[in-house]
Amino acid sequence: MTRLNLVLLLALLASAFALVTVRYESRRLYVANERARAQATRLAAEHERLVAEQRALAAPWRVQHIAQRQLQMRAAHPAITEYVALSPTDVGAGGRP
Repeated sequence: MTRLNLVLLLALLASAFALVTVRYESRRLYVANERARAQATRLAAEHERLVAEQRALAAPWRVQHIAQRQLQMRAAHPAITEYVALSPTDVGAGGRP
């Protein structure tokens, strides 16, 4: 009977240790999962902010403003357009008509 009690006590201790280990692992994984969810939420918000910023930077009026002010570009119109005619030697050298 004493041996049976000793075996049952060892089985009880082993199962208690396994239970504590599994609960600790479960808690650790839950915390890691919550951190990952929080990071995913932060990254989604950052992505939305960056998409909005990209839209603002690529707005046609802003591109035109930068082209005119910083790059000194101007819109093309017939008064300043130059037409170049290709000679037959240019066409034979690989140029396209």
